[in-house]
Amino acid sequence: MKIINWFKSLNLPNKLTVIRVLLIPFFLLFLYISGGFFKFLPLLIFAGAAVTDAIDGHIARRDKLVTDFGKFMDPLADKLLTASAFIAFVEIDYLSAWVVVVIISREFLVSGFRTLAASKGVTIAANAWGKIKTVFQMLLIIVVLLNHTGYFGFTGPLIAPLTAITLLLTITSGAVYIYDNIDVIKN
Repeated sequence: MKIINWFKSLNLPNKLTVIRVLLIPFFLLFLYISGGFFKFLPLLIFAGAAVTDAIDGHIARRDKLVTDFGKFMDPLADKLLTASAFIAFVEIDYLSAWVVVVIISREFLVSGFRTLAASKGVTIAANAWGKIKTVFQMLLIIVVLLNHTGYFGFTGPLIAPLTAITLLLTITSGAVYIYDNIDVIKN
C-alpha cells in the first residue's frame, strides 16, 4: 500500500519515469520469448518507453515540474533501459560484448563524473554530443529489434554501420564531456 500511495504522490513526469523502469523486465522477457506476436512486443515496449522519455522531460520543463527525484531517476531510467537492451543483444548475438562494455563504461564514467561534480555543488548538464549519442543508441536498439522480428530483413545490413556510429559517438561524447568539465576533477 505504501508503494501505491508513493506512486500516486508523484507528478506525471516522475510517474512516466517510474513506468519506464518497470517496463524493463517485460521488455527483456518478451525479447527472450520467440515466435509469433511475441517478436513484436519488445519493439513496442522499448518504443513506448523511449517515447515516455521524451514526454516526461517535455512535461516537466513546460509545467515546471522538475524535481530532484526526476533529475536523478530520469537519466538512470534511460541508462537502465539502454544497458538492458545492449546486454541482451550480446546474449542473442546481435552485438559483441566489447562494444557493450565500451558503451556501458562511458555511462558509468559520466555518471561518476556527475556524482563527483554534485558533491562539490556543481551541476553538469547534458551536452549536445550526449543527446546525439542517445538518439543513435535508441535508433540502433530499434533497428536491432526490427531485425529481431524477422519481418524487416532490410534492417540487418544497417546494424554494423549503426553500431560503429553509435560507438564513435559514445566515445566522442564521453571525451568531450570530460574535457569540458575537467575542472571538476582538478579542484
